Amino acid sequence: MYQTLLTDLENNVLTITINRPDKLNALNKDVFIDFDKALNDIEKNPEIKSVIITGAGKKAFVAGADISEFNSLTKEQAMEMAKKVQNILLRIETFGKPIIAAVNGFALGGGCELSMACHFRIASDNAKFGQPEVNLGLIPGYGGTQRLVQLIGKGRALELLMSGNMIDAHEAKEYGLVNHVTSVDNLLEQAKFILTVINSKAPLAVAACIKAANAVYDETKNGFDLEIKEFGDCFATEDMKEGVAAFLEKRKPSFKGK
Repeated sequence: MYQTLLTDLENNVLTITINRPDKLNALNKDVFIDFDKALNDIEKNPEIKSVIITGAGKKAFVAGADISEFNSLTKEQAMEMAKKVQNILLRIETFGKPIIAAVNGFALGGGCELSMACHFRIASDNAKFGQPEVNLGLIPGYGGTQRLVQLIGKGRALELLMSGNMIDAHEAKEYGLVNHVTSVDNLLEQAKFILTVINSKAPLAVAACIKAANAVYDETKNGFDLEIKEFGDCFATEDMKEGVAAFLEKRKPSFKGK
């Protein structure tokens, strides 16, 4: 179905594996074309409730962008490419179904940017994060300067951006960049366990949580007003009625996403 991605659907969780292990899963235009298609497919498939993004092999989640594609780009072409990729990562960030990054090994450059666009991240204990673009005379172009500041604060972000240094999984957790650190072998199972819990909740309420939380960083929106709207919209759902009834009846709710 895709040139560069492998997919596996199990218990309503779709695992997407970036499958370029010979290139340490470096991101090229084909990967982003595939991601755009995959997001379209996920939207249409009610069997998919949540998504894991990971990389093939144990060495790298994504070791960066495919630099070989940069050689012939003009300034205008580079800006156009950055805009296209930013739009795809924005789709991930604002997607109505939970998308988490299971970071195995290196998440550098575009790989770090992809992971930060996901709703949250868990990492294997051999993971390393960084934005080393300054070593190429560049800066991150896929949203990295913005999301890194949002996630770990301006001071720490600027140090990483300007030095090009990497941090390991435990430092990333300390900084707030990742939620959990686990072993390489347990990484996907941990991700699936977390999503199994999330998948048991009301899907429309989960989507509303994503929308409201993203509004914190959107200057065009008043997050408190949006929260009020989403709160009210939830009252008009069958899931809310089911959730309240189940609570009062001391049973587990059965949510339908309606």
